[in-house]
Amino acid sequence: MQLEFFPSRTLTIYLARLFVTRILAVLLMLVMVLQVLDLLGESGDILAYSGNGEMQLLHYVLLRVPQLIARFLPYSVLLATIITLATLNQNSEVVSMKAAGLSAHQVLAPLILTALVISCFSFAFNERVVTRANAALDAWQAVDYGPLPKDTGVRNNLYMSDGRDLLLAKTLTGRGAAMVMTEVTFYRRDDNDMIVEQLRSPRATYANPGWKLENPVRFQVAGTATAKLPSTTVAPGITPGKVLISKVDADAQDIFTLARSIEALRIAGRRTSALDAAWWHKLAGPFSSALMPLLGAVAAFGLARSGQLLIRAVIGMGLGFAYFVFDNAALAMGNFGGYPPLVAAWAPFVLFALIGETVLIRTEE
Repeated sequence: MQLEFFPSRTLTIYLARLFVTRILAVLLMLVMVLQVLDLLGESGDILAYSGNGEMQLLHYVLLRVPQLIARFLPYSVLLATIITLATLNQNSEVVSMKAAGLSAHQVLAPLILTALVISCFSFAFNERVVTRANAALDAWQAVDYGPLPKDTGVRNNLYMSDGRDLLLAKTLTGRGAAMVMTEVTFYRRDDNDMIVEQLRSPRATYANPGWKLENPVRFQVAGTATAKLPSTTVAPGITPGKVLISKVDADAQDIFTLARSIEALRIAGRRTSALDAAWWHKLAGPFSSALMPLLGAVAAFGLARSGQLLIRAVIGMGLGFAYFVFDNAALAMGNFGGYPPLVAAWAPFVLFALIGETVLIRTEE
């Protein structure tokens, strides 16, 4: 019995190379097809803005491709696992490896190691590239694909309250006292929470205290009267600190920035269960790729000439896609507090790791 976890160096490199080439091929195919379909749906909105053309379409593709890679890399690893193992089985290479004394775990070891390396790459790629692409694309979409704001701290669709009054802004740039809001709407409400006055302004700056609306247009509900006003200050209770925690987009923040945002929300007494689950999923999500060889391993074994190779491949694919379904369901449960954040992020990973290991041991070991 061989006690080493990995087979020979030559066989390890051979299996890893086969696996990597198929992952890249499947990922490239998925990204190309999905990007074309996505661009067909968005190109009309992009070109609707005056002056946009081919360069803006290319810019959209550059921002969208990282999102597609991050989302479909685990699917690509799953499909590449099934293709690789089914091919090895069909060519009797798995039979040869087992005849040489290798266990099922040793056959899978190079694939698991490769998937683990890809998971580490996926985590780094998500933190350094995808989060920035998400933030830039959200900011661009907030201005209807107009000129992209240069400030990387752009936030969009803010909704804040100052007592009974409400302040809405389409975008926000800058930090601290230099914050600037655009397309601002302020609603003044009475003691019965009924809107009595509306102010609309193209731009607002922090006036310490309050926010200075530039050239606002006032609408009074009682008299249904509209009037243009000089600059006026509203919402003195809304500070830059409150603005920072008014809306936190987990997908647009790296894991360290998100941790600081969660801490700020906790200090302010805000509920953070959804963001906590998203923080843990930033770790669990990329490392789901390392689980795919174990779930797709059923396609590697069994006699190819028995006619059950296709059935085994379908079973492996079913296990992999069942994991993604359970992962999304658990994350949704964590978002509204049904599961603790740690359980919501990692429970599907642990559960399907046990299922995959059980299937492998019961059928092949």
